[in-house]
Amino acid sequence: MADQTHVLFVEDDDVIREATQLALERDGFAVTAMPDGLSGLEAFRTNRPDIALLDVMVPGLDGVSLCRRIRDESTVPVIMLSARADSIDVVLGLEAGADDYVTKPFDGAVLVARIRAVLRRFGHASGPDRAEEADPAADGAVLTFGDLEIDTEGMEVRKDGQPVALTPTEMRLLLEFSSAPGTVLSRDKLLERVWDYGWGGDTRVVDVHVQRLRQKIGQDRIETVRGFGYKLKA
Repeated sequence: MADQTHVLFVEDDDVIREATQLALERDGFAVTAMPDGLSGLEAFRTNRPDIALLDVMVPGLDGVSLCRRIRDESTVPVIMLSARADSIDVVLGLEAGADDYVTKPFDGAVLVARIRAVLRRFGHASGPDRAEEADPAADGAVLTFGDLEIDTEGMEVRKDGQPVALTPTEMRLLLEFSSAPGTVLSRDKLLERVWDYGWGGDTRVVDVHVQRLRQKIGQDRIETVRGFGYKLKA
């Protein structure tokens, strides 16, 4: 297991859980599969997986609450699984700290592709999945925007001199903005650059993460340009 990417998979449907576990293991992942949120939280704390796949509707501790508990303790990437593309499910999961979501029923190949994309962003992938990517603003500089400082080498952010805790996805999003301050970045472009989507994605992922980032660095620091996207105020 040490050489494999370890996936925590929490799903209460026995058929889906077993079939998905087998599919992921065939693709080279080590999988710990749990049927409910409480056992999933225990497995997370015991095994410290590289990524968590959480179904929204699981008993004991629902997937959104489990995501919040995980996020309180770790920045490990989280993908939510939902039987519906319902706005409430999606937004609640992302607001809880999830990095992406997949709607059920899903194709196994699509799920694996989304997992690999998230792992590449976080640098957790092993073997052929690990890609050396240049960070969009990684030139060793400390960038300053008013009371906001971004250390692109140390991957640290400070506001008014105080450290700001960002998830890896939020950090990559901020780096994209800071690499081109004042330039409008479309939601599709951000999906491509930050989420590594080589296909059309749900722009709600971008909107919720921008909202979370604003809460941490200042509501007026990232400006919405209606009909086009977002830009960082220089």
